[in-house]
Amino acid sequence: MSAKPRVLILCTGNSCRSHMAEGILRAAVGEIIEVCSAGSQPAGYVHPQAIAALAEIGIDISGHASKHMNEFLDHEIETVITVCGNADQACPIFPGQVNRHHWPFDDPAHAAGTREQITAAFRRVRNEIRLVFEAYAAGRRDTTGDSPVKSSRGKGDF
Repeated sequence: MSAKPRVLILCTGNSCRSHMAEGILRAAVGEIIEVCSAGSQPAGYVHPQAIAALAEIGIDISGHASKHMNEFLDHEIETVITVCGNADQACPIFPGQVNRHHWPFDDPAHAAGTREQITAAFRRVRNEIRLVFEAYAAGRRDTTGDSPVKSSRGKGDF
């Protein structure tokens, strides 16, 4: 078992949503978990618009590579998070897997229209992923005592 819990984020192509989620979660959670992503039918590349959308918020995923989920079958995976319906259906059980979440997002790679409309679709999906995965990261930090925000509520406060 690895020194820290491993979260695997799955999507069909492992080119957009899963990489955006991986980058956002890694940035938000810090060093308390290991974050990876993969796909059931990897596209073989990370979408340039996904890279650009994350660069806009200060997260660099330009070094990411598209991977097949089978590469992780011999790894201890604590949590699997699927971000599209097809990956949810194709997802195997991984060794050590304790948790599974399915949080689907639209695929911005299928956006059509002008360059501005496509960029807007990537930003919208990025923002939706960011909202969900930053909340998840906050919950993970709370359970490890690694939260940067400590509650100052007194007894009986709501």
